Amino acid sequence: MFTLSVIVPCHNVQEFAEDTLRSLANNAGPTTEFILVDDCSTDATPRILDRWKQRLPHTTVIRHEENKGIAQSRNSGIDAARGAYLTFLDGDDWYGPGYLDQLVRTIEELDCDFVRTDHVQSTDTRRVVRRAPAPVRDTVLHPRDVIAPPQAETMVDYPFVWAGVYRRSLFDHGAMRFAANLRTAEDRLWTWRLHLRARSFAVAGLLGVFYRRGVTTSLTQIRDARQLDFIPAHDALLADLADDPEGDRFLPKAVRTYCALIAFHLSHVRRYHAPVARRLKKMSAAALRGMPQDVLEETLAGMDHERADRLRRLHSVGKAA
Repeated sequence: MFTLSVIVPCHNVQEFAEDTLRSLANNAGPTTEFILVDDCSTDATPRILDRWKQRLPHTTVIRHEENKGIAQSRNSGIDAARGAYLTFLDGDDWYGPGYLDQLVRTIEELDCDFVRTDHVQSTDTRRVVRRAPAPVRDTVLHPRDVIAPPQAETMVDYPFVWAGVYRRSLFDHGAMRFAANLRTAEDRLWTWRLHLRARSFAVAGLLGVFYRRGVTTSLTQIRDARQLDFIPAHDALLADLADDPEGDRFLPKAVRTYCALIAFHLSHVRRYHAPVARRLKKMSAAALRGMPQDVLEETLAGMDHERADRLRRLHSVGKAA
């Protein structure tokens, strides 16, 4: 029985894989297993993973015969994991030495369903500490109690799933899988579902996971239709809340976040090719029509004039159409 399973999806990360895998070696221990998921890479990534498998103890390599995306890659790792706790790392990021031992020790001491941590954002040679937006630290809380208020940055706005560790029982019986139909924004939906499903959590000020930002192959950098997956992701969230006995409590936060993302993408619409831009506008108008209209109006009334006006114009055009 392993204490911790570390799930690492990899797709065409040959430039960074050595650093990532070396950081795993610096965190290896007798009760830690590493699950490397090669999502049908077409560069040297598979060979690098095979080479490191011989050097890393308790390592499994899973191969996808076709590219399935990061959500399904994480799901494949979850299904194979044998640890009492699970954590994630992207194939181009890395850990500081000894970080995983600290992570396990923290969740065992706090004895909760999951623990979130801060992280270090690395852009070229510049590093910045990004703190999880928690009201308190090293204190066990109910995950639902940190979703609101709507206008503030809260823990559901911190969708870095690799900045944390999770009790295995959260994933039992097929639960807490990532939405495999989403190529982006799967982490946002998953984070919401985590806070709605779990019963206890805490935030710890651990620094040891390094997030490499600005990588050209990262999904955060793409400008094609995959970026529009934030729309079905938030539609799924609204459907979840409609079925939740406390759904009305969280609707204002979900709608405000959804509106803010729509406004953000519309403000950058020129980055997209014309067919994608048209699709963004059409899908966004439909999304606004599908929101609870009283919550939407209250949300727009509380937003700044520029964003609220942009969304109201799109909403009115959508209704007319």
